Amino acid sequence: MKLYEAAGDQRRPYSNRPYSWRVIMALAHKGHSAERVGIPINDKEKLAFSGQTLMPVLVDGDVVVPDSWVIAGYLEEKYGNAPPLFGDLTARSCARFIHMWGDQLQAGYLVPMLVYDAWHHAHPDDREYFRATREARLGCTLEETLEGRDEHLFRFRDNLEPLRAMLDKQSFICGDTPAYADYMAFSHFQWARSISPYRLLEPYDPIFDWRERMLDLFDGLARNEPGYEV
Repeated sequence: MKLYEAAGDQRRPYSNRPYSWRVIMALAHKGHSAERVGIPINDKEKLAFSGQTLMPVLVDGDVVVPDSWVIAGYLEEKYGNAPPLFGDLTARSCARFIHMWGDQLQAGYLVPMLVYDAWHHAHPDDREYFRATREARLGCTLEETLEGRDEHLFRFRDNLEPLRAMLDKQSFICGDTPAYADYMAFSHFQWARSISPYRLLEPYDPIFDWRERMLDLFDGLARNEPGYEV
């Protein structure tokens, strides 16, 4: 299998965008791995084979699957004898909530907090495009995002309270063992860890302990990825 994902700079060969990382964890959960192929986000032609322009894209033999949520469903169906990512239709519907919640949390808080650091780790061919598109989206320069970073952090931590309360009672979002809902939530923290030294969590936070457990899964798959110790 091959996984096409956004390329980073030489310090971080892959950008570890959340959508890519949740696929990497899902593959490991199923007992598989994929060759990772980094593509600059501004180089859409290299994704023409997939019929669309977004990453990640999983290629499994002759099958081409874009979109992390669709990829997870494909892995669940194709490798049904391996440990389940969802469990049943009810669990899959609950996982979709985590999918939507995490994306809103990232767009609302993580991107404004970390976009300047992400730009520093973008592929050299992407930096001009990255800056132009993000500044247009945010309505300010990347440098100006640093001014409100601490305020965004306070709101970000406050919005994590339901997750914090859950993880104070159980080891993982999915119970005693992790599954795809954990990988989706974790993917945002792993993206942040890969591109920014800005501390999102304090060591006394139950979410911090959960993130540590996630980093150690699959023989430290996520922890062994280049990242900041935050």
